[in-house]
Amino acid sequence: MEPMLPLQGITVLEFAQFMAGPSAGLKLADLGARVIKIERPEKGESGRQIAIKNLFIENDSLVFHTINRNKESYAANLKDPQDLERIKELITKVDIMTHNFRPGVMEKIGLDYRTVSKINPRIIYGEVTGYGKKGPWAKKPGQDLLLQSLSGLNFLTGNQEQAPTPMGIAAVDMFTGAHLAQGILAVLYQSLITKKGAKISVSLLESALDIQFEVLTTYLNNNNKEPQRAKNGNANAFLAAPYGIYKTADRYLSIAMVPLDKLFHIINEELPLEFQKENDWFFKRDEIMEYLGTIFSKKTTKEWLAILEKEDVWCSDIYNYEELLNHDGYKVLQMDQEVETIKNEKVRTTRCPIRIDHQRIFASKSAPKVGEHTAIINQEFNLN
Repeated sequence: MEPMLPLQGITVLEFAQFMAGPSAGLKLADLGARVIKIERPEKGESGRQIAIKNLFIENDSLVFHTINRNKESYAANLKDPQDLERIKELITKVDIMTHNFRPGVMEKIGLDYRTVSKINPRIIYGEVTGYGKKGPWAKKPGQDLLLQSLSGLNFLTGNQEQAPTPMGIAAVDMFTGAHLAQGILAVLYQSLITKKGAKISVSLLESALDIQFEVLTTYLNNNNKEPQRAKNGNANAFLAAPYGIYKTADRYLSIAMVPLDKLFHIINEELPLEFQKENDWFFKRDEIMEYLGTIFSKKTTKEWLAILEKEDVWCSDIYNYEELLNHDGYKVLQMDQEVETIKNEKVRTTRCPIRIDHQRIFASKSAPKVGEHTAIINQEFNLN
């Protein structure tokens, strides 16, 4: 039986494009909200043409399909007075509105929070900026790689001698979208009592800093000492050996939280005298990891896992996507789903990661074509 989704009956107008704003809309849609994308006629939002590996489905990028499934599309030219009036009428009838235009754009159009809250005092208005609305970076493009580069993230990934290394995913965009959704849900709950809306503002930079709260707090309370990546096998710039990645005889092995002396006892090796002080497990991290590397290289990953897991050491093999997706540990989650476009093309993607009353949330509705629902919405909401 399909779960009763908690946001059923809630309607969202999404003026967002690319990744951060639309990913928040996706979360709300998967939880039952009706999400209507407001897009330019014909071309739609710019994210339709942002492709990874040049993959497109029916002229829209595969990336667009992954972020915008389970939504509707309403085409409107916001510079056209008639279209803008229809949008303002629509605003009176919805619960939530989101956008991620650069500072000043919505003010110029006449859809800033002050104006919109007069149209609909109960509106929950969510906005995403790159760096906030003030300061020297306010008008700088809010793009994930740029944010990773400016926020210090690139000095946490990779090994010590490597150039600054970004994460291989749009992590800042995704976390910002999650933060926007969290803020919206908090105010949605509050509005049940107050009967008033509110404005939620998030920025890519603040989200990039928030996801680094652990290492930034360490920096601020440790005489402003910069994080130092391990020479090889780096996994966390502030954690002591043996935390990290090691090459075995055939593959790789990750070792997480285990005291160094306990690890040496388990692998039946004598802990060298120079590594016996616990205080040195961080400061001599590179030497310790190099020493352990010579030991781990003598057996296969499977052999090491048999030894380590038996003693409850937190450790793991390191999988690529093919290995992961064919493993029972992945299959039991039923994490993937199939969506179908209006032209019957099938797209395999991931489902919502949240379960409600033990029920997984699947949504087979694909991303919409530009303006696919304009006529229906005009009729439903009597937009003349």
